[in-house]
Amino acid sequence: MLLCPHRHLGRVLRRIKERVHRIRYEEAKRHLLLLPAVGKQSISTAKEGYVPQPLDHFDSQCIETIPQRFFVNEAFWKRPHGPVFLYIGGESAILETSVLLGHHVQMAEDNGALLVALEHRFYGKSISPNGLQIEKLRFLSSQQALADLVAFHRYIGERYSLTHKNTWISFGGSYPGALSAWFHGKFPHLVYGAVASSAPVKAKLDFSAYNKVVGESLNNEAVGGSEKCVNVVWEAFAAVEAALMGGNGTQAAKDFVCCGPLETFKDQIELVQSLADIIMGIVQYNKEWDFMSIAELCSIITNRSEVIEQEAEAYKRLVKLASVRLSCLQTSYKRVVEELKNTSIQTTGVGERQWYYQTCAEFGFYQTCEDANCPFSRMLTLQSQTELCPLVFGISESSLPSHIAFTNRYYGADHPQTRRVLYVNGDIDPWHELSVLPSGSKGVSNRSILINGTAHCADMNPHRDGDPTALKEAQKEIERHVALWLKTAAWELM
Repeated sequence: MLLCPHRHLGRVLRRIKERVHRIRYEEAKRHLLLLPAVGKQSISTAKEGYVPQPLDHFDSQCIETIPQRFFVNEAFWKRPHGPVFLYIGGESAILETSVLLGHHVQMAEDNGALLVALEHRFYGKSISPNGLQIEKLRFLSSQQALADLVAFHRYIGERYSLTHKNTWISFGGSYPGALSAWFHGKFPHLVYGAVASSAPVKAKLDFSAYNKVVGESLNNEAVGGSEKCVNVVWEAFAAVEAALMGGNGTQAAKDFVCCGPLETFKDQIELVQSLADIIMGIVQYNKEWDFMSIAELCSIITNRSEVIEQEAEAYKRLVKLASVRLSCLQTSYKRVVEELKNTSIQTTGVGERQWYYQTCAEFGFYQTCEDANCPFSRMLTLQSQTELCPLVFGISESSLPSHIAFTNRYYGADHPQTRRVLYVNGDIDPWHELSVLPSGSKGVSNRSILINGTAHCADMNPHRDGDPTALKEAQKEIERHVALWLKTAAWELM
């Protein structure tokens, strides 16, 4: 019932993520409302608070502060020496369910842990009124976020009179998963162990491998894919590109129910990106929401029971797939730029402007389609995404490689020198390409797990009926690691 981040731009994929967010939150509320009937704690056990954080941790002359939201759940805590489980927020607002539901919450109950969750600076309600102005965004970084965690560690320690006997374990998924790993890596004296789920710890400018994995997942029979499925997807996008290049943009806009006309070539790119987003979202969140799975996608794409002219079949299959969405396709490049330049504060959902800034300043993660492994269109270029950095934030495209190189040098990329970090990934999740993976064929090592047939952050959900065996085994392995860390920490204290 927890939420993980998505790619940096596509509106369709953003809406998919936010829909996943709403569905999981509603599921969590229904689940939590039933708990009192079986003698367990209810949703009212979550306490919300705010801690003032320096705007700039690295300048002692800066006195400006920002409010940072957190949640606490004391229901399972074995006072006074029980452990502390820290859930780290990312590029969207956190909710009280961060400390009430999830695999980490189940482990907290098993181990008598105090649960705390910290919202990421500049997202949700953890931002000052003018926080989205460019002059303020320079204080939005993973390094500042880690410094926030250090200060929050001290704050919680003082508030609950914690000592060195209270062992801290951190948890996070996707970007927060990377933060979880980096927090332990930089401050091992504060957090004893870390679980990093679907964590892209390697910054990458041209993340073409994302769409390579999308293609592989569409071809994976174990999750309902097939060679025919990925081939039809490729043919469909080739047909869309041919229609656009052939001057049939008006008809394409009508076929795919775009919200407006395709007035420019960049609008055409937005259409192709939106269509790709639908498939990317289905793969990344396979079986994690109620929209569609890979198996259902491939059934629509490859179904020949309907009478469709052979030469237009792939194109019309994609039209049908796109018609399942809830609204028209936004394809205006001008609107994309306007939305990214919008500095008004939204305290719920995904912080799109903030996250795009972080991709320009630190991470890249631009999911391109310029090599032969991509099942979509070569119209999705690196430049079509990086050109927004100078346009929106004044960050030159030429500076991006050095920003990404610094991030990888600072944190160690996908070869970090960390001891007690468990990296957990699903093999159909495209983000596993930027994480730490097992070196052998078993899918498990002493510091990483690769789960067959699972998607983005699937291991963070609570145990559910119908979970695949591989996921159940992976969660048991996570539980063993956490229990071992707590035992080892207690032994070291003796």
